[in-house]
Amino acid sequence: MAEVDFDGWKRFLAGHPEAHILQTAEWGELKAGFGWEPVRLVSGGAGAQVLFRKLPLGFTLAYVPKPVFRDQYSVISPNLWSEIDAVCKRKHAIFLKVEPDQFLAPGTPLLTNDHLSQLIGRWPLNKDYPDNSGAGWSLSHHNIQPPRTIVVSLEGSEEDILARMKQKCRYNVRLAEKKGVTVRAWDDLDGFHKMMQVTGGRDGFGVHSLAYYKKAYDLFHPTGVAELLVAEFEGRPLAALMVFALGKRSWYLYGASNDEERNRMPTYLLQWEAMRWARAKGCTEYDLWGVPDEDEETLEAQFETRHDGLWGVYRFKRGFGGEVKRASQAMDKVYRPWLYKLYLWRMGRSGE
Repeated sequence: MAEVDFDGWKRFLAGHPEAHILQTAEWGELKAGFGWEPVRLVSGGAGAQVLFRKLPLGFTLAYVPKPVFRDQYSVISPNLWSEIDAVCKRKHAIFLKVEPDQFLAPGTPLLTNDHLSQLIGRWPLNKDYPDNSGAGWSLSHHNIQPPRTIVVSLEGSEEDILARMKQKCRYNVRLAEKKGVTVRAWDDLDGFHKMMQVTGGRDGFGVHSLAYYKKAYDLFHPTGVAELLVAEFEGRPLAALMVFALGKRSWYLYGASNDEERNRMPTYLLQWEAMRWARAKGCTEYDLWGVPDEDEETLEAQFETRHDGLWGVYRFKRGFGGEVKRASQAMDKVYRPWLYKLYLWRMGRSGE
């Protein structure tokens, strides 16, 4: 088996309950509405939903977020790489970026290119690299998904989960309840988008279009995989988030708050209710999705003084008692080296 359609991919994932939300057929359809083309490949019990983004002059960028591999650096069937290579070449990909669905063990350093080259030796070679110098692979200079996150365990009783939170966070959850904040399911995507715009402007991050959030909701909510929750006071929305659950894992991907009644701590109760929703779905962990890419010692030493980037986010998320985890580094397989070097130059310029 090689390329499969939407329904075929759903059948494949039915046998892989550990799959990441970013590999679902619905996620591929979501991205298809906003400039990407999903191609779903299955071989020997392993699979990958490859997303292609059109570039000028007929070229593309290929991206596989969290593929359904057997382990961190191998696949059940080596034929899958041949299938991926063939599709990438057919689509005129400059390179393929893969972000493994794997967290590094605590204390494990990121791979070096030399180590990567040894590991890639287990994969089918690209005939364009006959010297086997990594078979065209290298550690990526850029991740697309946040590489570091905090994962909260949902195991045990609700009191167990609350007890693992930092005292101030647990106090704020209960304070919100005492101050009259309530949380419920919501379907006002227009209101959610307006709130996202307020938060993005305040905290300096990009916001998707209203159409994007609506499509995400329409794809995932009817299947029970996602819920939009809102925290309110006296009927007025104060904060909202979209939470996703699949198998034993759940993810907080989108969240926002306005500037009203912030002393009532609505965002703390909102996160707690999202965890309770995920727990009711059978999830055992809740991924808070994105903190600064620093080791925990650095995070703890600097979170009170740093205010740039995701540092304010870390100050909030650290209170929920989760474990700081670092994803395996993204890897790039290069098909057109000179255009890839141009891409790296452009990415370097954009980060200045």
